[in-house]
Amino acid sequence: MEVEVNWLGVGSATLTSMLVGWAWYSKPVFGDIWTKIVKLDDKKSREAAPKALIAALLMSAVTAYVLAHVTYLSFIFFDVSYLNAALTTAFWLWLGLVATRFIVHDAFEMRPPKLTYLNIGNELVTLLAMGLAIGWIGL
Repeated sequence: MEVEVNWLGVGSATLTSMLVGWAWYSKPVFGDIWTKIVKLDDKKSREAAPKALIAALLMSAVTAYVLAHVTYLSFIFFDVSYLNAALTTAFWLWLGLVATRFIVHDAFEMRPPKLTYLNIGNELVTLLAMGLAIGWIGL
């Protein structure tokens, strides 16, 4: 079987991920809370931002590609709309791979539960937004 991936969907999902992160971690939304929990000051944040943003962009592109790839498989297997396949795939990947791993790692690293919830919430919204972009654009 040949898996079809729409590169416009992957590109749109990548940008969507960046926009969600920008909004989620902005000061008026959760940025102030996140900054306090991780004990990050503005100077350190500005210094780390260029490398962190490049890493975020690259990893968002990888995530978007994997989500588009698995969405296609779900679309074929379940015979549902492409949008439905993208959103349900995004949710199950989040639940089975992202949320669970965050919870385990954060428990061992003794991170505050509030940080865990904040980050897995961001990942849920991000993956659903990416799924929406991939599903809406379709094949």
